[in-house]
Parts: sequence; C-alpha cells; structure tokens
Amino acid sequence: MSTRQNKKRFSLPVWGTIGAITVIALLTIFVPQLFFPSGKNDETARSSAPVTASPPAGSNAIPVSIYIAEPSYISNGIHAAGSLMPSEEVEITTEVAGKVTKIYFTEGAFVRKGELLIKINDEDLQAQLVRAEFQEKLLSEKLERQKILLTKEAISREAYDQLETDLNMIVADVRLLKVRIEKTELRAPFDGVIGFRYVSDGSYLQPGAKVARLVDKSSLIVEFSISERNIAMQFLNKNVVFRTEGFRQEFRAQVYAVEPILNARTRTISLRARYDNSKGLLLPGMSTSVTLITSESSNAIQVPTETVVPDISGVSVWTVRNGRAVVTPIETGSRTEQMIEVLSGLAIGDTIVTTGIMQLRPNIPVVINEPEIQQVKNAQPEEKEKV
Repeated sequence: MSTRQNKKRFSLPVWGTIGAITVIALLTIFVPQLFFPSGKNDETARSSAPVTASPPAGSNAIPVSIYIAEPSYISNGIHAAGSLMPSEEVEITTEVAGKVTKIYFTEGAFVRKGELLIKINDEDLQAQLVRAEFQEKLLSEKLERQKILLTKEAISREAYDQLETDLNMIVADVRLLKVRIEKTELRAPFDGVIGFRYVSDGSYLQPGAKVARLVDKSSLIVEFSISERNIAMQFLNKNVVFRTEGFRQEFRAQVYAVEPILNARTRTISLRARYDNSKGLLLPGMSTSVTLITSESSNAIQVPTETVVPDISGVSVWTVRNGRAVVTPIETGSRTEQMIEVLSGLAIGDTIVTTGIMQLRPNIPVVINEPEIQQVKNAQPEEKEKV
C-alpha cells in the first residue's frame, strides 16, 4: 500500500512538468502565427522597417539637413511711392457752337485715330460753302477772260489785279468754311479707349464743352520721386520694379525721362519710367510701390538666414566637405526675411548645413538627413517675375 502511494506521489509532478513543456511548445509555434499572419518572424519584420538617417550605433556622426547653393536673381535699389499715368490722355471738347446731330462712339470702347466721334449741325456752313464755291468759279472764269484782254491792252493792269485779288479772297473764304465744317466733326486724336460721354443727341454745345475722355493705356508711365541725395546717379535707362494692389507679381519698367529741376518743397526729383501695358493688366491712376534698381545679378548666391552664424570675427556658415563639417567665413550683402546674399566665401554647388548647427564642431563627421534636403530646397524664395 505504501509503495503504490509513493508511485502516485511521484507521478503527479512528472505529468505537470510534461504539461508545462507542452504548453510552452504550443505557444512557441502558434503565437508568432497570430502576430505575423504572413509567416514573417520578428527579425523579418524588423528588417522591413524604414531605415532612418540616424548614424550607426557607436558612431559620433551628427545628422544634419543641407541646402545646396544655387544661382538666383537678386537686386538692390531705392524704394519710393509712385503712381501710374496713361501715355496719352485728352478730354474731347468742341471748338464751335452747335447742336449735336449724331454720336458715333460707345462708352468704354476702343477707337482708332481719326475715327468720327461726334457730329455737330453744319447746315448753315454748308450753305455758305456752296455760295462761296459758286463765286470762286465765276471769278475764276472772269479772270481768264480779263487775262486775254490784258495781253491786248484792252483793260488796265489795275483792273486785272483787283479782279485777281477778289478771286483770292473768295478762295480763302472757301478754305475757311471748310475748316469750320471740319471742326463740327470731333475725331479721335490717337488710338485709345474712350470713357463716359457727357453729351446727348440734340444737346447744344458751347465752345470748350466736354464731350468725353480718351485714354491710351497700351503703355503706362510710372511716375515717382526720390531724394536729392541720390542726384549724382545716372537715372536714364535704369530698370524699375514696381508692385500694385490686386497683383502678386512684380512689374518692370525703364526710366525714360528725368525732371530737370528739383521740387523745392519736398527736395525730391521726379522720374518717369515706361511700362508696356499691351496686355491691359494695369489701369492708369493705380498707386505703386517702386524700386529703382541700382544693381542686380542673376548669378547671386543666397543662403537661408538660419544658416548664418555670427561670431567675433564676423559671420560664417557650416559647410559639408568630404563628409565633415567645416566652418566657412562669408561676407554678406542684402537680405530678405528668409534669405541672405553671400558676396564672398561660397561658390555655386557648395553644401550648407541648415539644421543641427549647435551640435557641430570643426571637422566632425556628419550624416546628411536625405528626406529633408528637398524640403529645404523648396523653401527657397522664387525668382522675381520679369514682366
């Protein structure tokens, strides 16, 4: 009896151990399948994870983002406020009194030079012209007869000269009447857009009465003033960049005239630049923010403002050469909110560090954070549009 109880006492732990081993084996087989249905184990899953730009374990390389120096457009100039004026502008007015018989133009329409705009009643002038032309014909025929008689000494030279004078006066009267009739026809003095009309059919106009305004806006004049301290500059043919409300791009013009005297009240000199407005984007009367270009370059080098590090000796940037960080002293020029012009110290194609600058030391190894290279490049300001 005791022997059987001992066998039973020893068999329970054995079976318990076997059961535990079985459970562990089952977990080893089925748990990976639950978490990795495709059959990949944890090593395969780890190998398929995205590779970061972090340096390898045990390496002292610093991860950085970079900016590649590229040629860009940059300009410096004198800023001023200005306004746009039409190249040609006139108020159409009458020179003679009379009643309007016909209006030939449409408000806001484009008209050609010489196109008839307004016709004023000229019936009385036409009648006078017919009478004068009859008199001219009669005296002309009479003068021919008197000329024959003069050769035969049948009339005096004085009588012949008097008749010739009468004929010349009638010819002058005919010309005068034709001029007065021509003035009853108001025609466009140049190509342009005609504005609102201020008369109606049947209106009686006095000399000088305003009919409409004609504007040539195919080219515009940018008028602005600058301080007398810049008087020593050569202004003619200088380029001008200006902005207006309602447009995001910049427009370009060229100085063609300079006022010969200073404004005694403001101590400024006025300049005019011409802008080709053949596309009709801008309108006369618009206010402008003008920059008179004093220097410009299409191959300038600019770097982001955050890359420039000031120190006791000046300013510098961190560059990458042969995989290591190098301090590069530079000379800076003009700057904007995001970029700084580099006058010397860098060349096109140089690699400038933009992030991780505080951790850098001279000649320390760096690893480029590739995913951020394009992001930095896209942050560059676009080149100014040339119009």
